[in-house]
Amino acid sequence: MQRVLITGAAGFLGSHLADRFLTEGYDVIGVDNFVTGSERNIAALQENGSFSFLRHDISTPLYIGEELDGVLHFASPASPVDYLELPIQTLKVGSLGTHNMLGLSLAKSARFLLASTSEVYGDPEVHPQTEDYWGNVNPVGLRGVYDEAKRFAEAMTMAYHRYHGVDTRIIRIFNTYGPSMRPADGRVVSNFIVQALRNEPLTIYGDGSQTRSFCYVEDEVDGIFRLFHSDRIDPTNVGNPDEFTIAELAELVIEETGSDSGIESLPLPEDDPKVRQPDITVAREILGWEPVTTLREGLTKTIPYFRELVETEDARARPLTSDH
Repeated sequence: MQRVLITGAAGFLGSHLADRFLTEGYDVIGVDNFVTGSERNIAALQENGSFSFLRHDISTPLYIGEELDGVLHFASPASPVDYLELPIQTLKVGSLGTHNMLGLSLAKSARFLLASTSEVYGDPEVHPQTEDYWGNVNPVGLRGVYDEAKRFAEAMTMAYHRYHGVDTRIIRIFNTYGPSMRPADGRVVSNFIVQALRNEPLTIYGDGSQTRSFCYVEDEVDGIFRLFHSDRIDPTNVGNPDEFTIAELAELVIEETGSDSGIESLPLPEDDPKVRQPDITVAREILGWEPVTTLREGLTKTIPYFRELVETEDARARPLTSDH
């Protein structure tokens, strides 16, 4: 049996990934400091005897006594709300955290996979985005703390591969959604669903014509798993190439939740990408991967999770009443 270490294991994507590796028969060591992760996300994992957990900030060195076959680095604030509130921590986990995990991989002769992001393309001038596009990023803008942290992490990963011979993989993750997301994490799918379930206006930034490509979490994790087991060294896009405007997403969420919500327009944030769509030719040809879940299907799988959370939170907030 093989053993992997996953940083950010209590996060949305990290917890799903840990579950996939456990299902495939791996021992999994999860690491998280709960800055944006949740104990709820690892509760079921901890019932599995092949899962162990360490609470640790990987921006500081981490010692692991066991042998490792893989290190998958998913620790980082990943939504605009989080990385704008935690800019220094975001830069540190992308730089120091990546350095520490690459050092651990080198020491253990373990394969290393970096969770990078479509944000390395910035506000792209090439559409759809291919892996050989260098991006259009504002390094000193508000979003630069996340964009540049990931770009630096990619450079560090390739340096360890070339100089130290570490067996590395880099995945560029596009917008992903599904159960285990935080209700108030600031990402558009979770924001819209929660607002719709509460019959609140769905907040659209700008006129809603900006586009995104949304990948259901099970599809995304399958792509990550395949990349980890492939021979592909260069960065690889894994995302859903079906492109939707934000306004189209809002209409679909309102329809699927049966909500009475309207739409509220707010100013467009600084450096917000106008378009975002992955070219997944490499993933199709090398990994044999492409998403199989449509946006509507993914929403129908995701909405019940948020409905339960919203009903529980609203019940707790409701004042006690008495008939006396």
